[in-house]
Amino acid sequence: MSLVTESAALALFEKLLSVPSPSGRENRLAALIIAHLEKSGYQPERDAAGNVLVRLEGGDPAAPRVIYAAHMDEIGFTITHIHPDGSLQAMRSGGLFPWKAGEGPVDILAEDDTLIPGVLSFGSTHAAGAGKRGEIGWEEARILTGLSPAELAAAGVFPGAAGTLARHVCRPVVLGRGPDPLVGAWTFDDRMGCTVLLLVLQALRQTGRQPHCPTIVAFTTREEVGGYGARFLAERERPDVFIAVDGAPLTPDVDLALDGRPVLWARDSLGPYDHGLIIDLKKAAAAAGVEVQTGAYGTNASDASMAMRSGGAGRIACFGHPRANSHGFEVARLSTFDQIQRTLLAFMTGWMGEGA
Repeated sequence: MSLVTESAALALFEKLLSVPSPSGRENRLAALIIAHLEKSGYQPERDAAGNVLVRLEGGDPAAPRVIYAAHMDEIGFTITHIHPDGSLQAMRSGGLFPWKAGEGPVDILAEDDTLIPGVLSFGSTHAAGAGKRGEIGWEEARILTGLSPAELAAAGVFPGAAGTLARHVCRPVVLGRGPDPLVGAWTFDDRMGCTVLLLVLQALRQTGRQPHCPTIVAFTTREEVGGYGARFLAERERPDVFIAVDGAPLTPDVDLALDGRPVLWARDSLGPYDHGLIIDLKKAAAAAGVEVQTGAYGTNASDASMAMRSGGAGRIACFGHPRANSHGFEVARLSTFDQIQRTLLAFMTGWMGEGA
């Protein structure tokens, strides 16, 4: 048995990775998440923005209302042109740059969610100056499918169709040996956040515990293109607290280590996170035997900060795993996922709404 199947987090993560979920086309992943929630005994709902929600009554109806959210969408590309030879041109959706994807297999989602295989192509290296071309943009990339424009139209591929890397190249791989190896996969962002929240909900059901605060656990849409699902959710539900469960990229402007310690965001490009929540999440982590890191970003944004910017949330936090190679084949430490779960479970069931 492989470590991927032995680890509950990695096994579920691999299952969620098995379907494409570019921004605006999250239906396949939403169906998997709903099925998992129903198997765990929940009755999830889906709102008009496509978010999947689980409502937990909480021990104190008067306590602050809290949303925990992980986004279902992934970075990808959008078809912009179908050329006479049948090749496709695309633009990025979210933070996918073609040099991150590399030349290789992709999947295009037809209008009925059928997957059309293709190859992301940058042309021949048998040309003068090919080795000095530098960074290649989407305007230089083509996607080859072997289909004519008429065949593509009949298959339901048109300008505006979405695509991602082919699923078989996205699977997690274990790197190194020992009790806490590195794990790589095509973007943990944010299938691992979804995985963690599903496992936290499963633990609540199995132990009979419940949050102190009225709580919504949400799996949101279109985070990568502006946080639209989270903003819709926050504006409709008006939570006192919005906590995003997402990764923490290792960038030159932050002091983070690629180890098992989860990360609390202290700020991002939209402003600072709530100091009181950071302190209380640190306390919950310590109570669960977890040490955390904090990172202050000059770039980036999360569902939480985008919800706050739109006026839909009063206090915000973002918590997750440190990851290398953001928006590419990302790498994280295995132990961090269990530590995130333990921290969230301790906070969810023990936080009384202090400082609200």
